[in-house]
Amino acid sequence: MKARFIILVLCGLLALPAARAAMPEIQHWTTASGTRVYFVATSVLPIVDLSLVFDAGAARDGNKSGLAALTSRLLTDGTAELDAGAIARRFERYGARVATDNSRDTARLTVRSLSASENLQPTLDHLIEVLSNPTFPAAALERRRAQALVGLRQAQQNPGRVAERAFAQALFGDHPYANLSQGNISGVQAVTRDDVQAFHDRYYVAANAIIAIVGDLQRPQAESIATRLAQALKPGSAAPALPPVPDLKRAKIVRRSFDSSQTHILIGAPAISRTNSHYIPLYVANHVLGGSGLVSVLADEMRAQRGLSYSTSSTLITAAQRGWFELASSVRNDKLDESLQVLRNILQRYAASGPSRQRLEAAKRNITGSFPLRLDSNQDILAHIVMIGFYGLPLDYLQTFPKRVEAVSQPQTRQAFQAHVDPSHMVTVLVGPKAVIGDVSTD
Repeated sequence: MKARFIILVLCGLLALPAARAAMPEIQHWTTASGTRVYFVATSVLPIVDLSLVFDAGAARDGNKSGLAALTSRLLTDGTAELDAGAIARRFERYGARVATDNSRDTARLTVRSLSASENLQPTLDHLIEVLSNPTFPAAALERRRAQALVGLRQAQQNPGRVAERAFAQALFGDHPYANLSQGNISGVQAVTRDDVQAFHDRYYVAANAIIAIVGDLQRPQAESIATRLAQALKPGSAAPALPPVPDLKRAKIVRRSFDSSQTHILIGAPAISRTNSHYIPLYVANHVLGGSGLVSVLADEMRAQRGLSYSTSSTLITAAQRGWFELASSVRNDKLDESLQVLRNILQRYAASGPSRQRLEAAKRNITGSFPLRLDSNQDILAHIVMIGFYGLPLDYLQTFPKRVEAVSQPQTRQAFQAHVDPSHMVTVLVGPKAVIGDVSTD
């Protein structure tokens, strides 16, 4: 009996990769209001997760940085009949969870509900009321403003956040992507209720929205939900395309004084759009360079071999317009000069030769082996189909991604890195003691 049990357990474990390898089927349509809908039916749990995604992120702030964030946070703070507390209690009554968030590109309203009709239908009714009649009460605006200002002032005491803001300003200049998602102090202080109302009226409209639904539903139910949600919004029009992100004309060094035991370093430049044919090879190349944690090239040379940094990594960040490459490290103050030289040497060497065959094959196995685990919950799937919808990726993206990674070759990674990451044209941000980093200026 014991041997049989062990065999059954082993058979179950062997079957797990095959089960995990099954990728969700994405269904797509457009409502009569012009809202694009992406739907995945799942039956593992009696739950429905949905997101309304608007092209209404910080890049739409204009001259009041923080307007998009305040509008997003105020969305569930009041209707003609209900205040924020009453709205929250009504969602809780039906076991639903509601959250809002925003990024440079998007604002999102996300809802999780049980799929049983007695839970889902009143949750949707309440959600539609919130979408149709937000009033943005003055008291709620002042409360949200105060919260935002506390967060922004706290960020001024965090060297990593100081580096992030300086990096965005140096990287993007006058481009809308210079606006961070949380805004800035002067912008948040200047926002009025009329600003919020106008922003909502312009961007929170059906033609500027994507609806993503994942859960225990059939297609007709999903269609009904999407139609009701789209009809709750004003028709409106899609937001205009953002301007292209320009190349850096020259290398820059930005220094910000901060009394700390370490110096924070950010190095990067505009890189690649999500739909560029080089994206997958560059993604794999970055995984080898600094995206794979302690086994990456950067971590190995900076931490394991030289002990210069506890954490050094690189990221390939995507956006509606061209995204950017970002290398981040924190180093001991007395090792700053050596660390900068090592980082620059690594980038130059990597741009010239790319990853070794051994590292490339290990990275591809790691990416493809872990990819199904990134789709093992409704919310994970929801995040992926939002990405597919917002960037206009093919509906079979999740099915083809592992094969496309497996097909990446050494020459492709090298060509992609050379085409989109130029070590001689990068922003370098240093945040640390003035005696260590030098005069606070932009070179």
